[in-house]
Amino acid sequence: MKKLSIIVPVYNEKAFIKKAIAAVLKANIGKLKKEVIVVDDGSRDGTTQILKKIKSRRVKVFFQKKNQGKGAAIRRGLKEITGDIVIIQDADLEYNPGEYSLLLQPILDKKADVVFGSRFLGDRPHRVLYYWHMVGNHFLTLLSNMMTNINLTDMETGYKMFTREVADKLHLKENRFGMEPEFTAKIAGMKCRVYEVGISYSGRNYDHGKKIGWKDGLHAVWCILRYNLFD
Repeated sequence: MKKLSIIVPVYNEKAFIKKAIAAVLKANIGKLKKEVIVVDDGSRDGTTQILKKIKSRRVKVFFQKKNQGKGAAIRRGLKEITGDIVIIQDADLEYNPGEYSLLLQPILDKKADVVFGSRFLGDRPHRVLYYWHMVGNHFLTLLSNMMTNINLTDMETGYKMFTREVADKLHLKENRFGMEPEFTAKIAGMKCRVYEVGISYSGRNYDHGKKIGWKDGLHAVWCILRYNLFD
């Protein structure tokens, strides 16, 4: 029986983490087994204490001594997976664990090696938020597509699902959000079969803990160029 490994990078998510883990555990993935790997990236708001209580056979928790970034947490999580398929699940529940089945289907049908959950495809509900974030996302996706020659609609999506074979070949270097364009460049270079599916999106604002900023956008441009042209 195949197993889905769900990597949950966490940093200062005291308000969300219990609900997020509960939603992940509840998510219906059919006959597949499930393992949950949480990586606490040096939280300082009480998240660590909550995770120490949640830690169990069903929920493996690993603690980084200091905050290094989402990419570093995912890198740690990838070292711990035992499943056949992997997905990244942000702990803020902007992405709905109830939609795992949408991303799983192209892989289970043996059509895809990697599936991106796109916030810009389909008719699923999306919270309306920052216009300039959308413009920046479209620009980064366009630039990435020009470099990789694949036609994604949402390169920066936090929902990326991929097979164990892809995971074993990935050697991510970026510590923060630069891992999104790095991942995309590397799976394009590996000639992976890539699919996109439309997903819902419950975005949050900065008052509720959103962490990505304009400096991350500038760094993403550098990452697109670096990992497609030089690395």
